[in-house]
Amino acid sequence: MKRTNPHSSNRNQPEQVRLNKYISNSGICSRRAADNLILEGKVKVNNSIVKELGIKVNADDKIQVDNQTIVFEKKAYLLVNKPRNVICTKSDEKGRKSIMDLLPERFQHLYPVGRLDRNTTGIILMTNDGTLTQNLLHPSKKINKVYKVKVEKRLTQEEMNKLVLGVELEDGTSKFNKLSELDEDEFFRYGIEIHSGKNRIIRRMFEAIDNRVLKLDRVMFHTFEKRGIPIGSFREVTISELKNLGVYLKTKR
Repeated sequence: MKRTNPHSSNRNQPEQVRLNKYISNSGICSRRAADNLILEGKVKVNNSIVKELGIKVNADDKIQVDNQTIVFEKKAYLLVNKPRNVICTKSDEKGRKSIMDLLPERFQHLYPVGRLDRNTTGIILMTNDGTLTQNLLHPSKKINKVYKVKVEKRLTQEEMNKLVLGVELEDGTSKFNKLSELDEDEFFRYGIEIHSGKNRIIRRMFEAIDNRVLKLDRVMFHTFEKRGIPIGSFREVTISELKNLGVYLKTKR
């Protein structure tokens, strides 16, 4: 571990970065959360616990968080169209297929932004940008998510009103921001807009009105659409799409 020497004339000295930035760039958390990890003694630099904020490290230093070695990476952003029976974790102790199995080796350092349950399909953003991840997932940001759902029974107008006004669940009242019936085929399909990121929230809301979700597909997350991405495939986020994040880009600089 080395400190920056502003008077050094060695032009070949490795570029140094603040330790919290190194941790954030690895994708596990924001810089502020990284500071907390440092203060809690959960960070090691070259096998030594560091609790001092402001420390600078080299990209080739060994950095560990909770005894797990992390890697400083250039930020990357992918959109994945997740199939069914794929879980949104880096790995699975039960041997189930992970979203990481859909990506080539060069993207194995990325993390999913939020999760879709195993039976839900659709768009998910993956990145190693920890600050952006926390901004997009924070409840105060009210990120919009759009789903198409196929259910067992057709909704009455009263039930549709209830889902928009609020359904009481075990963890509080939840509601859809918008709900519309889709006239696509003979099945009962609906379009849903929702801000909540609670676990299995859509399935639980339909269960609360004695209905069952047969198929759930997320077609949009914030400004990102799954259109044009085949199921099980991915593409990199474009520069223009990143610029459309606006304030979220500003918060991560």
